[in-house]
Amino acid sequence: MIEAKGVCLQYPDGTMALKNIDLQIVPGDMLYITGPSGSGKTSLLKLLMGMEYPTEGTLRVLGQPIAKGQDKGIRHLRMAMGPVFQEFRLIKGRTALENVMLGMRFLNTTHGHLKEAAIHTLARVGLEHKAFSLVENLSWGECQRVAIARAVVRKPAIIVADEPTGNLDKHNALNILALLSSFRDKSTAVIITTHATHLIEGEEDVKHIRMDNGNIHWERPRMT
Repeated sequence: MIEAKGVCLQYPDGTMALKNIDLQIVPGDMLYITGPSGSGKTSLLKLLMGMEYPTEGTLRVLGQPIAKGQDKGIRHLRMAMGPVFQEFRLIKGRTALENVMLGMRFLNTTHGHLKEAAIHTLARVGLEHKAFSLVENLSWGECQRVAIARAVVRKPAIIVADEPTGNLDKHNALNILALLSSFRDKSTAVIITTHATHLIEGEEDVKHIRMDNGNIHWERPRMT
């Protein structure tokens, strides 16, 4: 699913964001990436989503090489990924339902099927009753759940969430982590970055890597 060997990422200004990254993620994995700001967490996610290319080493995601000259394949790859960004990127003036349906805009299916799937997914995140509410009328936490629903509605092979616990108290942060984890199955991996290591200390059957100055330190391989 994801295989990185000796991956480095150096930005044009000379900043070495990632150094000799070796990483393997298989279907069904739940991976937490922790570390302080500037440690390389977001840079790693950008690589996995094809938003940046390795300057050294090799990276394959779902069999697709992440490298210059692979633009067409990477665009296709992104259709198989479900990102949840920190800023949510919801479209104002549209309802929660419409925003979730936009997550399926690349699928070749009928409008009725798209609507049915979107309503079902909103129900899974506890927002079926807000389906026809404009997103600007929703709370911050509700907008986050809409963003999650939009990311998972097309049943991606990889779900990626960047700091989903950042603005939440402990109770709500645990609820969001549990919600994201609920979408993991034998064919879907979930990758989450977080500063809040205390929230994942009791987690079982997960992988956990800590990043520091662009390096990966394995804290906990997944138990098999």
